[in-house]
Amino acid sequence: MSKKLFIQTLGCAMNVRDSERMIAELTQKEGYELTNNEAEADLILINTCSVREKPVHKLFSEVGGFVKNKKEGAKIGVCGCTASHLGSEIFKKAPQVDFVLGARNVSKITQAIKTPKFISNDINHDESEFAFAEFRNSIYKSYINIMAGCDKKCAYCIVPHTRGDELSIPFEIIKNEVTKAVLSGAKEVFLLGQNVNNYGKRFSKEHRKMDFSDLLNELSLISGLKRIRFTSPHPLHMDDKFLETFTSNPVICKSMHMPLQSGSTQILKAMKRGYTKEWFLNRALKLRKMCSDVSISTDIIVAFPGESDEDFNETLEVMKELEFEQIFSFKYSKRPLTLAASMPNQIDELTASKRLKTLQDLYNSILDKISKKQDGKVFEVFFEELKENNQIVGRSDNNFLINVNGSEELLGCFKKVKINKTSRTTLYGEIQD
Repeated sequence: MSKKLFIQTLGCAMNVRDSERMIAELTQKEGYELTNNEAEADLILINTCSVREKPVHKLFSEVGGFVKNKKEGAKIGVCGCTASHLGSEIFKKAPQVDFVLGARNVSKITQAIKTPKFISNDINHDESEFAFAEFRNSIYKSYINIMAGCDKKCAYCIVPHTRGDELSIPFEIIKNEVTKAVLSGAKEVFLLGQNVNNYGKRFSKEHRKMDFSDLLNELSLISGLKRIRFTSPHPLHMDDKFLETFTSNPVICKSMHMPLQSGSTQILKAMKRGYTKEWFLNRALKLRKMCSDVSISTDIIVAFPGESDEDFNETLEVMKELEFEQIFSFKYSKRPLTLAASMPNQIDELTASKRLKTLQDLYNSILDKISKKQDGKVFEVFFEELKENNQIVGRSDNNFLINVNGSEELLGCFKKVKINKTSRTTLYGEIQD
């Protein structure tokens, strides 16, 4: 009887890809079989996030739940970003945990499961050329890491302390991984990195020199690849070459994530983001002009230490001017090891909650306007997920989520869809003959 593996993934797309890599190593090299039932698992992995405080607190309650429900002899491993920054503290707080594996150490998973109280949380361990086994959650699209770590020192962000210094993965490795994914059925790839458009600045060895725009153009030539998406680019590195490549290359999906964080130049400076409100507006408005059908998503933090009402209002003004198609918005969360955690003028919880609600109310009004504009439009949709009640879901090139009536034979197909109903988060339509 094969050994069973249960894995819970928290956080971002990079964690999803790290989980896929650990699944691949364990199923293909150690004989494990995936299960959705934690009670029958011989190995339970929790791949953690530490970007905000809540997921870290959730970790230990999750461990407690797994300890209560797991079968006798089953092992529990804590992996990912929280493992990176807490390290051996996890054993102290949760002695039932068998091993701890940081976000830059997933290649050591087969060693970890065989070593009592194994710990590896070196944030600069080099996995850029490690030959991982292959596993993907979807045969239709594929996540591809193009870099690891982050060299930015944003005052609120713990990621440099959990994923280490920025290191690009060599082009040939990326190209081979994309090619294998396409040959196995993927038509869309999602390129991952903390600052993807800073790609190529540092490799672990001497490699062919190229920037992110060059990488996008090279990958778009791979036969059978229909769509390229990526996250997250940094506004600071959005030069004209990058915007031109994004706009002119038909394989690149016209959906851009531009993390604003704040609309106040003063707060951006305190955050150590490296750009001003004026620079962000210049890049975003130029992109809107160059690419009329682009959708722009963003991240916004409210109530960063020292944020005044005026600073917050500047963020609202940027929101009104750019009318983002999607936002990910959060109250500032104090994180260990970060500069902002010890800054004066921390904002009280009540003020933070009020600002977040004001921001989200504004966004909802913008979203209502944007969604209504899509009624009657025709999009080319790539279908990738089957839902209940004969509903099948896909995305347009510019990342609108679109539902139609259909069956699994549509999975992995591109179809023209005319929108006949809209909501804030989803569009509904009919396939055009």
